[in-house]
Amino acid sequence: MKRAVLASLIGATLEWYDFILYGVVAGIVLNRLFFPAEDAFVSTLLAYATFAVGFVARPVGGIVCGHFGDRIGRKSMLVLTMMVMGAATVAMGLLPTYEQVGMAAPLLLLALRVLQGLALGGEWGGGVLMAYEYAPPGRRGLYASIPQVGLAIGLCLASGVVGLMSSLLTEAQFLAWGWRVGFIASIALVAVGLYVRLAVAETPAFTQARTSGPTIAVPLLELLKRHPGSVLLGMGARYVEGVFFNVFAVFSIAYLANVIGFSRTQALWAVSSAALTMVFTIPLFGALSDRLGRPATYAAGSILLALCVFPAFMAFHTGNAAVVYAAMIVAFGILYAVCYGPEAALFSDLFPTGVRYTGVSFVYQVSGVFASGITPLVATWLFEAGVRTPWLICAYVAFAGLVSTASALLIGRRRLLAGSAADHAPATSTAVSL
Repeated sequence: MKRAVLASLIGATLEWYDFILYGVVAGIVLNRLFFPAEDAFVSTLLAYATFAVGFVARPVGGIVCGHFGDRIGRKSMLVLTMMVMGAATVAMGLLPTYEQVGMAAPLLLLALRVLQGLALGGEWGGGVLMAYEYAPPGRRGLYASIPQVGLAIGLCLASGVVGLMSSLLTEAQFLAWGWRVGFIASIALVAVGLYVRLAVAETPAFTQARTSGPTIAVPLLELLKRHPGSVLLGMGARYVEGVFFNVFAVFSIAYLANVIGFSRTQALWAVSSAALTMVFTIPLFGALSDRLGRPATYAAGSILLALCVFPAFMAFHTGNAAVVYAAMIVAFGILYAVCYGPEAALFSDLFPTGVRYTGVSFVYQVSGVFASGITPLVATWLFEAGVRTPWLICAYVAFAGLVSTASALLIGRRRLLAGSAADHAPATSTAVSL
């Protein structure tokens, strides 16, 4: 069990590091080197558009890997996704710029971003299921939250590496080659991740499901036919988590640097400090959900995110470094974890083993297109629409928080009413039980 959880954590860290690294540099480097335009607003929108493409690709990766993960096993899909993500990220670090090859540069960047999206789409569901399906009953919230820590470590590494290079190099050096270091260095994480992941056996729940009866021919069709309510409520619950993360982890870097007047390095370190805090708070709230119930914990987190976004941006506008850091740590490092800690187990609880990989991947990745992928674009547009003030952005986050709160409460209500219905079968249920 420890090996499986470690493998899930390392794999998630690599996948999130690679995927987030693109978002970290999108608004401060890629917009200038790959999408040059006379208007900085336009070039930034173009860079964030390719950021969003990765989220559009993620549902495809989730559905394909979910299909084969539910039919032939979780492990093989996780090895494949790690190799694809690693190769795409290293290739990004070697790409020529627009000045060197013209339109080929953004097109190649777009293609590699699609590969990143496909890989992460398949990775997330399998990674959390490795931990969830190995965990003992009563501790699934804690164990499933450990791969979620990979998001925090990946974000901390991505923003930290870029921040370090930004502080050590001149502007010219950073734009010429410094930003590439983080992409190329991911090859080391791939090597470690593959070594650990190849040594892990298939999960007990999947092994039992496969030996006790035939597998489902098309898990996606079974999912949509038998569990549509769980799918919709899961997507609704996911809404604020995706929106909040991308406002604070991606959009805020460019916002603090370009609007508030922070240096790029200061903005990156602010995000890194919140990410480091999450390493501890994510498993804390995952474990808490085992005691309080995952729907209740997640609903509380959703309403807290809706309420905290206004004071957080007010703190940003003080321009005081200590106040900005404190706001980022409290809002993003602590309150965000109230949702993200129990999220993996909350979604895994919704589906029986035979369609679980497909179910959690579909919920997380399809909702991610509008909850995550387009958020930097939406935030940039709302900032301009709001006469270059953040209050429309805050209202958007608050709306997402209300939707997610209602969805989480309904998940809890359905579980109370349905009891042992198929939608809420325990981790040991099999495809035959459907």
